[in-house]
Amino acid sequence: MNRTFLTLAAAALVATGSAIAQQSQPPAQTQPNQPASTIGQRKQNQQDRIANGIDSGQLTAGETKNLESREANINREVRDDRAGDDGHLTTQERQQINRQQNNVSKSIYQDKHNAAQAHYGNSEVGDRQRNQQDRIANGLRNGSMTAGEAARDENREQGINQQVRADRAGNGGKLTGQEKAQINHEQNGTSRTIYRQKHNGK
Repeated sequence: MNRTFLTLAAAALVATGSAIAQQSQPPAQTQPNQPASTIGQRKQNQQDRIANGIDSGQLTAGETKNLESREANINREVRDDRAGDDGHLTTQERQQINRQQNNVSKSIYQDKHNAAQAHYGNSEVGDRQRNQQDRIANGLRNGSMTAGEAARDENREQGINQQVRADRAGNGGKLTGQEKAQINHEQNGTSRTIYRQKHNGK
């Protein structure tokens, strides 16, 4: 009799413990459908990593242009998906966006660790190039510049950098006064665009 009572009491304790343990565990289906804030946090994390790569010189203007173009495409997709579903994303849409963000993340790492580096040199032109890149990086970091805006700026910066290299290659590593004036004019145009983009409320 006592043995039966003890067995039943032990079984009751085990069952109670199992019920308590199950209540303390998170629901099994919390992972597939990420909250909206996770997408925003991931987006900002990618932008911070790109900004850091610009600052350190690990990302060239061309690499940054490509990365930001891809980020802009993902952002557009998120907006379109939400517009089509009353501001929400389906689980399938979230998974697709997560895969795309994973791919961009890998590209950021690869671009920051490859042989291509941003080199500006010790010159007025180089200082100006470095300053423009710093302003773009700050705009990405503080959110005053969108991925699409950064991609367009970096496309212009890439063009200027290519022009500087070509001019120097054709003139023994130097720039003529006329070439410097032309580059300065182009940099002024990019500088005004950066300012407008950082203050347009986007």
